[in-house]
Amino acid sequence: MPGRLDGKVAIITGAGSGMGAATAELFYREGAKVVLADISGEQDRLAKYLGDNAISVQTDVSKAADVETMVETAVTTFGKLDVLFNNAGIDGKLALTGDYALEDWDQVLAVNLTGPFLGMRYGIPVMLKGGGGSIISTASIAANVAFPKMSAYCASKGGVVMLTKNAAVEYATQGIRANVILPGVIDTGMSKSLPEALIQGVKSATPQGRIAGADEIATVALFLASDESSFITGQAIAVDGGYTAV
Repeated sequence: MPGRLDGKVAIITGAGSGMGAATAELFYREGAKVVLADISGEQDRLAKYLGDNAISVQTDVSKAADVETMVETAVTTFGKLDVLFNNAGIDGKLALTGDYALEDWDQVLAVNLTGPFLGMRYGIPVMLKGGGGSIISTASIAANVAFPKMSAYCASKGGVVMLTKNAAVEYATQGIRANVILPGVIDTGMSKSLPEALIQGVKSATPQGRIAGADEIATVALFLASDESSFITGQAIAVDGGYTAV
């Protein structure tokens, strides 16, 4: 039985762990050739585990040269680019807005917002040459609701939503779709770095009463990457167990 991404070439950033790794494995199982980009080095292990049609690229998504190389590697190795999953992100340090250090602010915005912009900046021209593609970016429910002491994170994720909507409108007639996933708190390494009180507070405010696994984000990314979502673009899809519904 053919996979849902047979014949497609996909880049996944932040592919060394968490949602990125789960998505890379799922895309691969569904027939995609995958480029695993990360700064951690863990992407090398995963690419080796997956085997043929999986390669790794050391990438700092906040650096234009790294992202350009990432896209070029996909094209050189596999001939094209059909799916770009801008997933890499950091939570940043916790501090009240009036105390937030400028260097910490700059770091969060560079990774979380400039990173997806650079992915689009270098990925879109390649997709246009190939007749289109699907861009997926990871934002957060923090794009819509406040999380005290996380002003940089919230601002960056709100920016990703509007960056995505803008790209979706700009390229809608040229075969490129762009959508954004808004995860709630997910059981990954990033969430483990957050204060336990915050995690418990989110759980208690979530109608489903739990946090999600990384695979639950991966399945949404798969839908958006596949042709099944061909008439969906410019959308921000919350995957949060109902947290933002109440």
